[in-house]
Amino acid sequence: MLNVNISDFMVELKDGSIKNVGAPTKSAEAKLFDPDDVEIREFGDSQVKVVATDASGNEVQIAMLADQFEDVLADANALREESRVFE
Repeated sequence: MLNVNISDFMVELKDGSIKNVGAPTKSAEAKLFDPDDVEIREFGDSQVKVVATDASGNEVQIAMLADQFEDVLADANALREESRVFE
């Protein structure tokens, strides 16, 4: 299931074109629950990409710098050691 929450977002449709309008205070949040596949791969020369896809074909991609990925990896390893989830 893909859940997308967009705040303060406004577009203008005119002559078949979409134009971003409104204040620059826009924000968005996307959540993908119960992914069937999660892949980690290189992205460009200095980034790592995490791609998660569910059975309905919904997909969320996260691209980050390698040092950011190292922080995520360290957090995941700490969670594995400390959390009851992995018991």
